[in-house]
Amino acid sequence: MEVHVKMDQRGLLPDRYAKYADAAHTADGTPTCSFPFEVTGVPEDAVSLAVAFFDFDSIPVCGFPWIHWVAAGIDTAEVKDGRIVFPEDASNLQSFGMVQGLNSSASRLGGSRNPLVTCRYNGPQPPDKTHVYTLRVYALNFMPLLREGYWANELVNQARGHVLASAEANLPARA
Repeated sequence: MEVHVKMDQRGLLPDRYAKYADAAHTADGTPTCSFPFEVTGVPEDAVSLAVAFFDFDSIPVCGFPWIHWVAAGIDTAEVKDGRIVFPEDASNLQSFGMVQGLNSSASRLGGSRNPLVTCRYNGPQPPDKTHVYTLRVYALNFMPLLREGYWANELVNQARGHVLASAEANLPARA
């Protein structure tokens, strides 16, 4: 499996999906319009997909990897010839029946109570320097039983032993 994300001319995640998003694509000052991406090589026997978007470069800043987005229950009915395209703003559109979990903005450190910020795509906002964000997509042999607003560990626990394939893309975004 492979994940493909179109970067800007500088090789960065386009500003529209990150710290410099315009007001129309933010909630409470947080970028909430998820970037489009394509996944190829999805196994034929995959029942669902899951997505996780992390910032491991946040560890020196806040002490842990920041979770920017977690989504599961993505129905593979839309996979054609092993390929699925996630449209721009898939998170807010809840594309493919995705069920989204809480991101780190819901934590005590994040402090937000707005579900458009805490339970959707939460775009990169590196405070100190360019960070490299990790997008992972998992092909699963089952449909997780999760409700909107789950924590990432719930997905990890359910998916254990059920991952058919995974793919990763590392996406730099500017401070």
